[in-house]
Amino acid sequence: MMNLEKRIQAFVKLGDFLSQFSITGIIKRENIEHNDLFFDAFKHQIKLAKEHNGWFTNENILFAFNNWSKALNNSNIEVFLSNYNFKSIDSKKIAIIMAGNIPLVGFHDFFCVLLSGHDVLVKQSSNDKHLLPFLAKYLEHVEPSFNGKITFTEDKLVDFDAVIATGSDNTARYFEYYFKGKPSIIRKNRNSIAVLTGKETDQQLTQLSNDIFRYYGLGCRNVSKLFVPKDYNFDSFFNAMYAWNPIINGAKYANNYDYNKAVYLMSEFDMLENGFLMIKEDSSYTSPIATVFYEHYETLDTLKKKLNTDAEQIQCVVADGLIENEIAFGETQNPNLNDFADGVDTLAFLLKIS
Repeated sequence: MMNLEKRIQAFVKLGDFLSQFSITGIIKRENIEHNDLFFDAFKHQIKLAKEHNGWFTNENILFAFNNWSKALNNSNIEVFLSNYNFKSIDSKKIAIIMAGNIPLVGFHDFFCVLLSGHDVLVKQSSNDKHLLPFLAKYLEHVEPSFNGKITFTEDKLVDFDAVIATGSDNTARYFEYYFKGKPSIIRKNRNSIAVLTGKETDQQLTQLSNDIFRYYGLGCRNVSKLFVPKDYNFDSFFNAMYAWNPIINGAKYANNYDYNKAVYLMSEFDMLENGFLMIKEDSSYTSPIATVFYEHYETLDTLKKKLNTDAEQIQCVVADGLIENEIAFGETQNPNLNDFADGVDTLAFLLKIS
């Protein structure tokens, strides 16, 4: 069996490969293994991904690559693994059902399964099917021991020992029934929120705009709701959002903006808007595209109790000095390797399966 160090080094090399595809530009480097086979071919896969999914813009795809290239270095992976006991395990086949809302959204699960020493059986979303299989081929080239350990399927999942499935609240009910006899992690709908006090700096609010608009707001780590004090003045908030005004030039985003605005106007809902973002008072955590919901709170103590009660609906809390596990403004889309979706330790789950 391939040892842990070989698995780590394979992902480090993958990080090096991805570092050529940055938001600052795509630049081929001579010292990257197998670039002759993979560099130009990966550019083609990026093109296919963009053509297949209108939400996958060049900027958003390269932003995802940029994050993973930074994460997949030797130091980060060693720190990530330092709290786990990698005893010799009996390799099992782990099925992953992936979402497709943002580029490479299922990569962390894929990474954890292979790093733990198990085989992986991947069922991708049709919305994001071009990038990961190609990166899997790169892994197999830099570390041939991965050959036979990675399988992609579009068919019904069969012959697996455990499953990690991500979907909506509705699909989660199906997953829980269908996989009830298997060890599993089943993820449901979650959204991220920001808590504002009115004391935020302009820089913090500008950073918040990245939490809201990156990936068009489609990720579970995107801020879809604000909690604000009574009589909060949204002027500074809207001023800070303005840097993202070119987002309205995207046809899919603009269509959603126009549709949701028309619905709100016909329903005579109160809302504020600036030409590319609407904010609406609403108790829900899940807001439509181009919309952020907000809700008033009386005191921070009562808000903390509410957030604790609603914890299973919340992925990230953006705040400044409110709770222990809060995330700084602008950092929701820059997760660390140990920022597990839904707060469930995927690697600990995998290491218990033997």
